[in-house]
Amino acid sequence: MPSAAKSRPNLPQPSPTPGKTGVPGVAAGISRPWQFAGLAALFLGLAAALLFSGAAAAREVSDPGALIRWGLPISKAIHNVSLATVIGGLIFAVGILPRNASGSRSKDTATPEHPAFSRALAVAAAAGAAWTLSAIAVLVLTYSDVAGQSLSGDAEFTRALVYFMTDIETGRAWLTVTIVAAVVTTALFGVRSLTGLAITLVLSLMGMVPIALIGHSSSSSDHEGAINSLALHLVGVSAWVGGIIMLAILSGILTGANVGAKAGGKTDITEPTLRRFSSLAGFAFVLVFASGVINASIRITSWHDLFGSAYGQMVLAKAVATLMLGGIGLMHRQWVIPQLNRKGAALSSRRVLWQLVVAELLIMGATSGIAVALGRSAPPQPTAFAPDASPAFILSGYELPPELTPERWLTEWRLDWLWIAVAAFGLVSYFLGVAKVLRRGDSWSWFRSINWVIGLLVLTYITSGPPAVYGRVLFSAHMVDHMALTMVAPIFLVLGAPVTLALRALPARGDGSRGLREWLLLFVHSRFSQLVTHPLFAAANFAGSIVLFYYSDAFGYAMRDHVGHELMNLHFALTGYIFVLTMIGTDPLPRRAPYPMRLLLLLATMGFHAFFGVSIMGGTGLLAADYFGNLGRAWGPSALLDQQMGGAVAWGIGEVPTLLVAIGVAVMWSRSDARESKRTDRAADRNNDADLTAYNDMFAKLAERDAKLAERNSKLEGR
Repeated sequence: MPSAAKSRPNLPQPSPTPGKTGVPGVAAGISRPWQFAGLAALFLGLAAALLFSGAAAAREVSDPGALIRWGLPISKAIHNVSLATVIGGLIFAVGILPRNASGSRSKDTATPEHPAFSRALAVAAAAGAAWTLSAIAVLVLTYSDVAGQSLSGDAEFTRALVYFMTDIETGRAWLTVTIVAAVVTTALFGVRSLTGLAITLVLSLMGMVPIALIGHSSSSSDHEGAINSLALHLVGVSAWVGGIIMLAILSGILTGANVGAKAGGKTDITEPTLRRFSSLAGFAFVLVFASGVINASIRITSWHDLFGSAYGQMVLAKAVATLMLGGIGLMHRQWVIPQLNRKGAALSSRRVLWQLVVAELLIMGATSGIAVALGRSAPPQPTAFAPDASPAFILSGYELPPELTPERWLTEWRLDWLWIAVAAFGLVSYFLGVAKVLRRGDSWSWFRSINWVIGLLVLTYITSGPPAVYGRVLFSAHMVDHMALTMVAPIFLVLGAPVTLALRALPARGDGSRGLREWLLLFVHSRFSQLVTHPLFAAANFAGSIVLFYYSDAFGYAMRDHVGHELMNLHFALTGYIFVLTMIGTDPLPRRAPYPMRLLLLLATMGFHAFFGVSIMGGTGLLAADYFGNLGRAWGPSALLDQQMGGAVAWGIGEVPTLLVAIGVAVMWSRSDARESKRTDRAADRNNDADLTAYNDMFAKLAERDAKLAERNSKLEGR
């Protein structure tokens, strides 16, 4: 890579911006033409990739015409960029930029917004409108492409389009995306509270789920792995690309121009903005590259397919571009950002900063174009069910595993990349926090760290190991999976005290923006947290949701559908974590139950688990019969007998962890009494047993009064 000094003459120079920037006489920002350079690179990369792969060539049968063949990928490219811009704008508004120009957290609507905050939301709203319109275009053009006919306004075309949107999976997915985009766009034009914007951000992220479900994600080798890796890839790409777009658009405002006299103090927020986004971009880079490699390995299973096919060569081009972007991000973090506030180096570092951002825009634009072309190209691996697919493959997406034996409780694995990503993120984040606390000179318990690691390992084993593999074909194995997920892993995770560590490690912000620490504190003290962590609600949710889940259609949906299965894992992991947290957790909570109540709640849940297990053991009807009864399993017990064994598992596994938690509550109760006794003794030492002296004086006065009363009564009786 050429040095920044050599490349300056060919790279964009900062555009003049009104106002001072914090470095006298230095103009900052990227000019408007260069802000749109990424779009040009996007369309050029898209056109080149489509021509290279032949994805835009006319089809021999049912060709929809050149308008559809080129219009559909262009619409998808606009859709992807608009979605990324929406997510990037919301991330900047919610977690990076200060909301108010004064740098305070005042909720007064009369307080002027920071110009960067206002610009980010304005750009996100405009991008939301483009997202909605492009989603509509993709929906219509996708139908024309699938049907192999050009656009038409006649009634037959309209009826078929409506059928496509309501009864075909791809059509329903794009209709869902369109609705989500419209709702998010409407919110962006009216919502200004940070909490409302955070909810809008979550909703916009959910808009990527249908896209992941209808990509090349029906791969016969590992369709759930393809879905999860693609979903993680989309999240990382959107956060990364959207953040770079925001940096380019906000480059002229971050220096403090037009903030106003009321802001006071230092108004140049370039350095904190870059530093905060750099941390996010680092995680996004790892997520994008790792998920891209995993997704490609599912679709490309040989070196010949990688180097000898157009699909594989475009994947290689994407990988090289991603590594280049990672290198530029490293330059930002290691060299540019530390120089921004140094005297004598600020001018050159700012020039290099914006030049690198433009380079990132160009590379990201071209890479996004290649990604869209990849979505239009057929991968080497088949993406449809084989004509002779087995019942188990049709129902679960996988062939039946071999017969379950004791050793296969350790050897049969099917990696769930979503939960592996959760575990990896939790592990890295936790030990980064521990390292930060230790560098500061504070201490952190090794017992907590070990429990956190064990909890993540147990979580990975449950979601990716034999319990997950055999839980799709055996009710008994599924019950092992469920009970371990809700009763075993949460115990270790709660003992790791992650919230306490986060509050110690994360720095508090003083510029009015909300970082992770501020959001965490807000959530801990929110009304929602007060509700879900209330001991009675947590216990009722922990015990009652089991009955509601297994004796409703939700169980069958979770077994048949990938989204339902992941939501099931999430629900039971969270309910178990919250319940254990209210019992033995040390992390901050809005309310804690007294120790006697905790023991009563634990006894009640133990009894409920026993009742649930016994009811399953004695049941004669098969739960989710259309699933477990049609898998075609030739080994092991019958489906009904296996279900009754699962009831015994629910009874047995549910009781042991609950008993351990009860022992933990008893130990904490004993330690609490011991601490109270020590506190009382220390207070007595400080005041020379003033409380005990007062207590004895009280009894002495009572005795004296009783003696006087007795003497008076005896005198009265003597008369």
